[in-house]
Order: sequence, then structure tokens, then C-alpha cells
Amino acid sequence: MRALFTLLCLVSGLMAGSAMAQEVNLPPELQIEPESEFLTAWGPRVESEVFEYTTGGETYQGYLARNVNDETPRPAVLVVHEWWGLDDYARARADQLAALGFVALAVDMYGGGQVATHPDQAGEFSSQVMQDWPAARARFEAAMTQLRQHPAVADTGMAAIGYCFGGSVVMNMALSGMPLEAVISFHGDPTPAVPTPGKFSGAVQIHTGGADSLVERESLAAMTLALEAQGADVDVITYPQALHGFTNPGADAMSEEFNLPVGYNAAADASSWQSALLLLDKTLNR
Repeated sequence: MRALFTLLCLVSGLMAGSAMAQEVNLPPELQIEPESEFLTAWGPRVESEVFEYTTGGETYQGYLARNVNDETPRPAVLVVHEWWGLDDYARARADQLAALGFVALAVDMYGGGQVATHPDQAGEFSSQVMQDWPAARARFEAAMTQLRQHPAVADTGMAAIGYCFGGSVVMNMALSGMPLEAVISFHGDPTPAVPTPGKFSGAVQIHTGGADSLVERESLAAMTLALEAQGADVDVITYPQALHGFTNPGADAMSEEFNLPVGYNAAADASSWQSALLLLDKTLNR
């Protein structure tokens, strides 16, 4: 990521310098020709593909995003969707990570790329997953195992981030001892689903809304203590005015349509995303 930021700054600086040279009429020896090799560097070009994997006799359709202008293998981040399923929001987050130098896989926890259209259906889908933890872990592990084999993925550690239902999934993956360098939850349900916790030496970052009526403070405290007992380095960050779903720009529309206690908070979204990127950089770009 540091290399990518440096490259973008270098290119923008050179282009600004070229424009300035034309304005102030610098001597020819100090001007940069338009055809100069210094101006041929390209920023990220994110492309995506359907990423299928199987477990338990079922096929799951993930969404893989990466910067195809970068030929160097990069660290991978798994993105776990909200309770709606693998929708455009989860894909957009994967695209953002890919533009920043990661290989991002938005996983499919429901199978067949299913997406709920009503909260009742979303609740049914998510409950089925969390009530059968061995199957949930197998789905996530199958995605992670196949992702490691992708030629664009570096032979280094991986991280996972999740939203709402996905936040619950990744917290429980850490609690179960999944080999991840970092786990980041955004407004996730901290209820433990793991029958037998396992050792976890990575970092866990939990972003939660202070006004989130769907996350119980007692459950959050219990999850934090359980993760720390397994060796995790846990950081809980609370945003006082934020409701459930505070990172999703579509949360207000969902609230209005379905009368849900959710809402977008731009400040909390930006702050939590920045904190997450700093942790990913620290744990994966070493």
C-alpha cells in the first residue's frame, strides 16, 4: 500500500509540474515532454471476476477484485457481507480494497449468490448460518483456502473484514482460531457462536455505534474478553451518535422502507474505514 500511495503522489506531482512548466515558460531543459517515460505510470485498474468455491457439496459464488495494473502478488482480504447477502455494497468494499493494493474477495456465505430482499428473509438466511457454526466455518475456510492459490495473492498472511452479519462472522472466525493476521468488524453482532474457542494471535478491531440498539453492550464486553483470553489484541472503537449500519450509505433508505433502527453516519464511516486501513497496512504490508 505504501508503494501505491508513493506512486500516485509521484505521478500527480510530475503532472502538476508539467502544467506549471507550460504556464511559466520554463527553459526547454527543465520541461518534461508529454511522451516522457515519467508520465507513463498508471494508477489502479480494478477488475473483478466471479470466484467459485465448493464445500459440503454446494457451490458458493464470491466476488474477487484486484488491480490488474499490478503484477506483484499482494496480500488478500476477505470481505463478509451484511445479512442481505453478497450484494453491491459488499462488492463496492472489495473494489475499494483492490484499488488500495489488496486482493479482495467478497465471500458468499449463503450459497449460490443468494441475496435477501426482505428483513425476514435476511434474518432467516443469517440465522441458518450462525446456528450451524461448523458449516459456517467450512464455507469461510473453503474461500480462504482457494484464495491462497490465486496467482495474484502473496504468500503472506490474510485479513478479514465484515459488516453487520459479516462482522459477527469474522469475530467468531477469530474466536475459533482461524489463521488471520487481522479481523475487523463494522457494526457486527458480537454474540459468540463458537462452541470451542481456539488460540488467535492476530489483531481484532471492532467498530460499533454508541446508538446501536441491535448490539448489546454486555455481549460486546463478553466477546472482547473471550477474544483476549485466546490471545487476540482487541481494540473496540465506539462512535457515540452512530446507529446500526452506520457504514452503509443505503442504510437510511432501508430504515425508511422496512422501519429498521439503522442509519448512515458519514463521519463514523470515514473514521472507521481509515482505522481499518491503518490496521490492514500494519498487519499485512510488513
